[in-house]
Amino acid sequence: MITSETARNVLNFILFQIGWFACAVYPDLLGPVLVLAFLLIHFVFVSQNRFAELQFIALGTVIGSLLDGLWFRLGILDSSSGAVLITPLWLIAIWAIFMTTLSHSLNWISRKIWLAFVFAPFAGSFAYWSASKIGVVELPNLTLSLIALAFGWLLVFPLLLFARKSLYPELAS
Repeated sequence: MITSETARNVLNFILFQIGWFACAVYPDLLGPVLVLAFLLIHFVFVSQNRFAELQFIALGTVIGSLLDGLWFRLGILDSSSGAVLITPLWLIAIWAIFMTTLSHSLNWISRKIWLAFVFAPFAGSFAYWSASKIGVVELPNLTLSLIALAFGWLLVFPLLLFARKSLYPELAS
């Protein structure tokens, strides 16, 4: 385990960024497999409360995957490969690696909760827009999709921070 909080946060940030990009560029299997490897690295070198963090990551991954599944069913998101019956594995992997950031490199946002309401709608919808530019997902009606994604992130991001604080207080610092 890395003892420096700054070093842990930098590693967490790098793992998330590479994991997101890998899933967007290699969605079939390589991206999710890399994220799995990055999660293992995260738990060995970054996480200080492994069991609680694993539970929190699982909770957030389920919530995020359900939200993405809803967006696919409502036509907010579309897959370039056709109909999506369940949330694609690459998006599930992105949710898992993203959830690691809430207790580490993005933990600073929870210190001033209003930041979650300001940044999340823009950052969340920007991530999906970026993925659409790579070609891994489509935003059928760009304006409507971005508004729906922003609204979803406006709700889910603060909810995840609240869940972490109330259900896993050992992760909130």
